[in-house]
Amino acid sequence: MERAVKAAEQALIEFEIAVETFRVEVENFSRLHHQKLGPMYTRLDELDALIAEAKAARSGDAEDLRRAREARSLVMPMPGVEELFHDWLGSDGISDDAGAMLTDRPVRPPERVRPSEEVRRLYRELVRQAHPDLAQDEEERTRRDAFIARVNTAYGRGDEGMLRELAEEWAAGPAPAQERLSESEELYERLEFLARRKELLTLVAKELEDSAIGSMLRMAPEDPDRLLEEIAEQLLAQVSEREAELAEALAAE
Repeated sequence: MERAVKAAEQALIEFEIAVETFRVEVENFSRLHHQKLGPMYTRLDELDALIAEAKAARSGDAEDLRRAREARSLVMPMPGVEELFHDWLGSDGISDDAGAMLTDRPVRPPERVRPSEEVRRLYRELVRQAHPDLAQDEEERTRRDAFIARVNTAYGRGDEGMLRELAEEWAAGPAPAQERLSESEELYERLEFLARRKELLTLVAKELEDSAIGSMLRMAPEDPDRLLEEIAEQLLAQVSEREAELAEALAAE
């Protein structure tokens, strides 16, 4: 029974590491997605509204007017050119990355979405050593909870230096409490707790995987940066198409 509990504890910790790793990837990708592509989506909504309004003004049709009002209701404030392209525009004009996206030149990879392999390794090792589920009493669990919260923060930032400092801090901390002999009832209770914890983590993992950003990451798990580039290229093309359509609609008035 003790071996079964230990095996279940380690399996749960590995599962929790995987879930937390994916959560950080989803969070970072979501932030970068919003930063890079959000203004483009806003620009497309604005162009759709302008096109619908131009058509409605020309036709005066009640249905066209309704569509124009509906399109306008979806629009966020119009972004400026600098906001639209964020760091793709500099003081010297359009950046190398933006220029490359409009030509056939290779594009420099954007900021990494995921923590580096070394950061991931340090994180996994720290969680395996300091996970709260390995505590033998409430005082030790509280200490581990606070420590792991700091580890998660450093991991979310991809801060390798901080993770190394935390590893040294843990190694210099109090020695883990000696294992105590457990009664059979306590072991069964422990197994039940681990099973409930795994069920909860399974639900969290499913929510992450089924989210819009999670689904996008599953499409390109090895290179989400490239996926973001491809979406940006598609949106830039759509912006150009909408602008041409708007110019045509205004010319017809």
